Amino acid sequence: MSDLNTAFEAAKEAALNMSERPDNQTLLKLYGLYKQGAHGDNNEPKPGFTDFVASAKWNAWNQCKGMAQDDAKQQYIDMIQELL
Repeated sequence: MSDLNTAFEAAKEAALNMSERPDNQTLLKLYGLYKQGAHGDNNEPKPGFTDFVASAKWNAWNQCKGMAQDDAKQQYIDMIQELL
């Protein structure tokens, strides 16, 4: 496993154990970066407009579309480190 992937996994674990919960906008940004880093571009169908949470998550991931997975991983790691 590369150093970036190791750091990405460590950041994911650190995110689960944060002492303070970030605000919703930060959580959505982290979600989008994580999904982009882990899975690449969002090709999932957009959820219905009545499912606000799923729509917000879909939009956060979709905003990262076109970003290289390694770039998304590094930005995710950097954000987690800032929050700790």
